[in-house]
Amino acid sequence: MIQISCDGGARGNPGPAAYGFVVKEDGKIVKNGLGCIGIATNNFAEYTAVIEALKWLENNYSEKDLEFYLDSNLVVSQLSGIYKIKNSKIRELIFKIRELETSFGQIRYNHIPREQNKQADHLVNQALDEKWK
Repeated sequence: MIQISCDGGARGNPGPAAYGFVVKEDGKIVKNGLGCIGIATNNFAEYTAVIEALKWLENNYSEKDLEFYLDSNLVVSQLSGIYKIKNSKIRELIFKIRELETSFGQIRYNHIPREQNKQADHLVNQALDEKWK
């Protein structure tokens, strides 16, 4: 199973925003991804992290089972179908995620404490620091 840690953040909400993701196979990091997305909310950045990870995975690990780890309980609950999506912009991101998910086997979204998501969080801050010095 491929494991992916994702995070997104904004300095201000909304504010300068970025995403980060870490892909591991057999416990070894195979990809670090990060980027700035302009002015956005924390939630928008969190969903962007999942989308960007899925886009990279589609070209490298299609048909594989995926295990996502995020420190946003809201995002995990919405992607798992527990919470409804009321925001139209977030709903568009979910549609994109659902479209990308069709390239893979089983996908699980798991909530983890922020302390367990330090690698992805570091990438978010690295992207923001580089872009918004």
